[in-house]
Amino acid sequence: MDNLTVIVLAAGGGTRMKSKTMKVLHRVGGRSMVGHVLTAVQAMEPQRVVAVIGNQKEQVGPHVREYVPDCILAEQEVLDGTGGAVQVALEQCPDVTGTVIVLAGDAPLLRGESLKAFAAEHEAAERAVSILTGQVDDPFGYGRVIRNHEGDVESIVEEKDATDEQRAVREINSGILAFEAEFLKSALPRLGNDNAKGEYYLTDTVHLAREDGLTVGAHLVDDVTETEAANDRAQLARLGRLLNDRITDDWMRRGVTIMDPATTWIEADVVLEPDVTLLPGTQLLGATVVREDAVVGPDTTLEDCEVGAGARVVRTHGKLAVIGAGASVGPFAYLRPGTQLGADGKIGAFVETKNAQIHDGAKVPHLSYVGDAEIGEGTNIGAGTIFANYDGVDKHRTVVGRQARTGSNNTFVAPVSIGDGASTAGGTVVRRDVPPGALAVSSSPQRNIEHWAQRKRPGSAQAAAAAAADAPARKTDGEPQVSQDS
Repeated sequence: MDNLTVIVLAAGGGTRMKSKTMKVLHRVGGRSMVGHVLTAVQAMEPQRVVAVIGNQKEQVGPHVREYVPDCILAEQEVLDGTGGAVQVALEQCPDVTGTVIVLAGDAPLLRGESLKAFAAEHEAAERAVSILTGQVDDPFGYGRVIRNHEGDVESIVEEKDATDEQRAVREINSGILAFEAEFLKSALPRLGNDNAKGEYYLTDTVHLAREDGLTVGAHLVDDVTETEAANDRAQLARLGRLLNDRITDDWMRRGVTIMDPATTWIEADVVLEPDVTLLPGTQLLGATVVREDAVVGPDTTLEDCEVGAGARVVRTHGKLAVIGAGASVGPFAYLRPGTQLGADGKIGAFVETKNAQIHDGAKVPHLSYVGDAEIGEGTNIGAGTIFANYDGVDKHRTVVGRQARTGSNNTFVAPVSIGDGASTAGGTVVRRDVPPGALAVSSSPQRNIEHWAQRKRPGSAQAAAAAAADAPARKTDGEPQVSQDS
């Protein structure tokens, strides 16, 4: 819209949250509540956005500008109601004209499409004030929207002031208002605070507009949950479930298979491609991207990860990791930041990786720790391998070349390099570089100490078993054997 100003109210402390975190900064669905609101606001492409801040302004202000870098910040030093907050906002842009929309920063289910429709209807009807309203089955506790026979709004009546007839009205006030700017500027100085809280209520502008003979209307939103705010953590959790239901439903309609939406959580900034399959217990968080034909889950959590086309990720926890096309991960793998698994590679059961580049076709199948390492194309790392990257002070890097084959139960003491096509024997501790094609062996020849159990643990079950097993051997060595047939 050519001349639209949006004012976001984000100054209140939210004491019912019982938290050291400001209410609008509480997160749901991967964003703060005010972050969801600002994302919806940006869909209207307003000329300016003003955020009214107060409590924890040092945290709220910079956070708001993460979403709207050119947002105007207005500080409400005295929290004297919504009318006072809007007055503070207009003092930062006194030359405002056109349409002004005012909304709170604690309604995370708001959709940009709904706000655009609301603003468009307000401007088309040329109203002084418009109210975004919703229909609810049980309106108890809400302000009722009272219309006249022409459908215009006569007033907003609070529960305690309503008559029995007014209490039967199911259309409620959302607290989201649109104004013609000149009327708003004229109405704010006329607001009074003769009420129980001693605050200036923005909804009193409805009465003032009617007194001025101006039109007040309402726009009924299709989904009333969009207007719901979270005042405590129980409400926040309920809105989080509603938001997740919306997100999972949207992805399924766009070609993603979600086997059990009730146990699958997808945050708002996640990107999925068609024909992705998500199995029960999957959580996709942050800026995670999953490409087509990939299968994720069950019981998998990925945060800020990328999963390539056709990859398979099972019972895995990953953060800031990249999984290549056709790769296989898990079960019970832990991908820490900096992990990059190439196409058709494998990170198997009970493997932990960190800051590791595992190239195309390379495999770390079992029971290993790979930290600060590079593993070349087509290389296989034996079971039980440890990349010993920390010397107690500094981290060091291990490089394993292409098509190498390392034995089980190896330890690579970094910094060390293993060349292309090299091998390491089982149980080897690699402390020096291994040339290409060489076999590294560090273990000494095996030494057996005969009859140790009988001498060192006499009378034990171990010694008895050893003696019983040893008896036939002694008889064979020292006495002639008689055949049972003779």
